[in-house]
Amino acid sequence: MTYDVAAVRARFPALAEGAAHFDGPGGSQVPVDVAEAVAGVMVAAVANRGRVTAAERRADLIVTEARQAVADLLGADPRGVVFGRSMTQLTYDLSRALAKGWGPGDEVIVTRLDHDANIRPWVQAAAAAGATLRWADFDPATGVLPTAAITDLLTPKTKLVAVTAASNLLGTQPDIPAITAAVHGVGALAYVDGVHHTAHALVDVKAFGADFYACSQYKFLGPHLGTVVADPELLETLRPDKLLPSSDAVPERFELGTLPYESLAGSTAAVEFLANLVPGEGTRRERLTRSLTALHEHETVLLRRLESGLRALPGVTVYGDPERARTSTVLFTVDGLTPQEVYERLGLAGVNAPASHFYAIECARHLGIGDAGAVRAGIAPYTNESDVDRLLTAVVDLAG
Repeated sequence: MTYDVAAVRARFPALAEGAAHFDGPGGSQVPVDVAEAVAGVMVAAVANRGRVTAAERRADLIVTEARQAVADLLGADPRGVVFGRSMTQLTYDLSRALAKGWGPGDEVIVTRLDHDANIRPWVQAAAAAGATLRWADFDPATGVLPTAAITDLLTPKTKLVAVTAASNLLGTQPDIPAITAAVHGVGALAYVDGVHHTAHALVDVKAFGADFYACSQYKFLGPHLGTVVADPELLETLRPDKLLPSSDAVPERFELGTLPYESLAGSTAAVEFLANLVPGEGTRRERLTRSLTALHEHETVLLRRLESGLRALPGVTVYGDPERARTSTVLFTVDGLTPQEVYERLGLAGVNAPASHFYAIECARHLGIGDAGAVRAGIAPYTNESDVDRLLTAVVDLAG
């Protein structure tokens, strides 16, 4: 398998501006294929979903195709694909639906490694239901969340465990299959935040053992859209608040209002683009497997180049353990400069690597970097060696 990064980059008009983009973890750049799919729907005849007019049938097909594309990407059942404005919105909606079955004496577990979108909805839902909240801590020296940090908290009273598949701040990847197996062992549910993970690895939600798996299309080359997948039989057991005349079918009962058809078409195009990163034959799932395997190898090479270069610089602190399982994401600070100052000066050098806690505020505080956070550099499908070298050169100038 040959990963042709030059061919991939040619499909991203935004790169013509000349910046080296390491801001993908906050939202990737978009290939022209996705933009054309979105525009195509905006200028086509589209109506509310139905089977009578051509406009209705077109809308219905867009939704059906989008569910199947996400199912192919995640190894999920298309009947359990729920779309929403964002992962945050969907997680809030599902937390309220699940919490209807909670009460005093029940327990919910969250981790300090997670983005706040997979913490605060559960904190607030547990409080509203009178349930007990338990925190699982990661090791700040390594950035690793040990499986035991969660399993030691499990009891027969546990109703749900919310855990990330990859930290959006550090890139750390917990052992999700081991965690979900233990969660199911006490009869609880596992809600896995895959927003950061999905952009960097082939996902198999069944192998993960995730009861709910959440992701965001705009992190993997698509439009702004959120998705949660689950077993449709599990979704059948939940009764979210909804309008009286809106569909009671699964997954539609979880999708409030009319779906954004143009974004769904863009989502399908993003999945198809990922599947074709390495040209070849096969089903879309087979093509995704081939392409994302090659992408992982490409990103791993660049990650080693970037991280080893940063760790060799005096005055630069890189967080996390490079020997642990993680995505191609690097978090660092430079002595004598605030993260914001580093971010701004890198920007002047044409390198986009923002600084923040990036909504992983519990993680940043537990790591010891506080609410100011640090500088985050994320590698994406369009990142090349030149980008990495530009970032390293710019940091050398700062650190010197």
